[in-house]
Amino acid sequence: MRYKLIVTDMDGTLLSDHKEISEENKRALKKAQDMGINVAIATGRIYTSAKYYAKLLGLDTPIIACNGAIIREEKTGNTLYENVISIEDSLKVFDICNKYDIYYHFYNDNGFYCKELNHSSLAYSKWNESQPKEDRLNIQVVDNPLEIIKNTDNILKFVIIDENLEKLDEVMNELKKIDTVEVSKSWYNNIEVMSKGVSKGLSVKRLGEYLGVKKEEIITFGDNFNDLSMIEYAGMGVAMGNAEEVVKKNADFVTASNKEDGVAKALKEILDI
Repeated sequence: MRYKLIVTDMDGTLLSDHKEISEENKRALKKAQDMGINVAIATGRIYTSAKYYAKLLGLDTPIIACNGAIIREEKTGNTLYENVISIEDSLKVFDICNKYDIYYHFYNDNGFYCKELNHSSLAYSKWNESQPKEDRLNIQVVDNPLEIIKNTDNILKFVIIDENLEKLDEVMNELKKIDTVEVSKSWYNNIEVMSKGVSKGLSVKRLGEYLGVKKEEIITFGDNFNDLSMIEYAGMGVAMGNAEEVVKKNADFVTASNKEDGVAKALKEILDI
């Protein structure tokens, strides 16, 4: 098969546990690009963060961010696709979070809102300190998130985090009762909420159509529940060695873990590079 597009998840997949891209992974993706294969990122992260890693890899393909809620081409500034959560649904998510007194933050295309710096918002805030201004995330700590939510019609994603997994399951079950949102996970201690119809799989499909690439010509890499749709969609869905069992079960190929340059190892075998 002549593959024409590689789409990779970031955390737990292309990135090491230290949030770095190994030299082996960089080399393998560069070789793929030299063969004329498009390389793209599909991540649950906010667009600004995804853009930083795309720049590190020298990618100019459109970026899939917020689990597929937005596809944007950085070189032109064009947004190819965007699916926002309605204010009505955002208020429902807020009410559930408030009821359980659980940490959450939410994104629009370039802003990151939270009531306190904790969990990943704290990590991002620390990351900002070492970045040039153009790469920093626009993190806004707000006293009254409800006022922001009431007046923001372009929220792409909510992230809810708690170490109490029983509490998290209860919140997940309540969120699933909202039939106009998608509910997923990208880590054991989180829940991610997007508008109905948002998934990495559908956005990989849209990106393929934009680039003129058929599904059987696509390779995808992922490790977690939010990657499952694109693993199932692609002609060659690759699960990491550290992937959730359901992702491995539905993959065409299981590679080494993110700690062991799994992306590079799979590409060497699949593309013979």
